[in-house]
Order: sequence, then structure tokens, then C-alpha cells
Amino acid sequence: MSMMVRIILSILIVFSIVRFLRYAWPVRSLTYIEVREVRELADQSLDMKMLDVRDAVDYQKESIRGSINISLGRLPYVWQHCLSPEDSVLILADSYYKRNKAARILYKQGFRKLYAVNGDLLGNKRTLSDIPVKGCCEG
Repeated sequence: MSMMVRIILSILIVFSIVRFLRYAWPVRSLTYIEVREVRELADQSLDMKMLDVRDAVDYQKESIRGSINISLGRLPYVWQHCLSPEDSVLILADSYYKRNKAARILYKQGFRKLYAVNGDLLGNKRTLSDIPVKGCCEG
């Protein structure tokens, strides 16, 4: 193998490791909570919103009442239509990666009260749907 191929291969390996660590690393201001703690959190925080970052197709198939759907790809561009950095935001996603990515995006925009539910999102659908939260355009 030539020296140039080894260098390029080494760079790709290092890049892949850094990228993996970035997505696996814990996110500042993101707190994981149990589903039974969500109601208590919503009662304490008058400005809590549930943000579902799944794709619109998945959201339409099965969603949690009261949640706001902004897909992960659109989140950096349209978050301000429904969210404010003063809001407490419960991030709903179908994967650890998507929860962390959404939290990183919101953290960069000034959000500091970010939460995510441990465990299966749709398995906890009934419990989460019973929690009173603000919708998109409610004051």
C-alpha cells in the first residue's frame, strides 16, 4: 500500500472516530428523566413544551397529543415559530442519536432547560398524552 493511501485511510478513521464520539458524548443541559417524572416537571414548569423531532410521516402515523412536530432536518431553521429559549422542552425522538442532535441544535440557540424521556417513546405514549403542555402557538 502506498504512503498516500495509508495517510488518507488514517484520516478517514480518525474522522469517523471523532464523529462517533461527538454524537455519543452527553449533551450539556439535556436531562434524561423517567416517564413518571414528566407530569411533575410539567406541573412545575408553566412553559413546558413537548417537541417531537421525528419525520412528519412518522408523526402523522402515531403522535403524542399536545406535542409539536418539527423534524430534525428543519429544526435549525424553524424552531422559533413554536419555541422560545425560556421554554422547558421535552424532546421526543425515536433514537438516542436524534435526541442528542436536537438537544445540540437547541442548546446552540440558547435553550438550557432540555429534557428527554428514558426508554421507548411510543411505549409511553398514553402516559405522555395525558400530560398538560402548551401547544405551538399558545401563550
